[in-house]
Amino acid sequence: MWSLIVAIVVGFIAGLIARALHPGDDKAGFFVTTLLGIAGSLLATYGGRMLGLYADNVAAGFIASVIGAIIILFIYNLIVKKSRA
Repeated sequence: MWSLIVAIVVGFIAGLIARALHPGDDKAGFFVTTLLGIAGSLLATYGGRMLGLYADNVAAGFIASVIGAIIILFIYNLIVKKSRA
């Protein structure tokens, strides 16, 4: 349970950093950026567990969460661009 809470808090911060690092004109607002960061943190946590990088009940590290958030943000921008075209 605590690892999920940690993943959400770290994801919030990771989303803000990922948005700052991600190049381009990003139209996502604060709420969407926060959700993308949380999704990236969860992606890093559960993906890392599936790959054997993290034990059960251990959240991903901060750098992995930022990388996960950048991946989610990149996918989000691809989907948004296709829907606008």
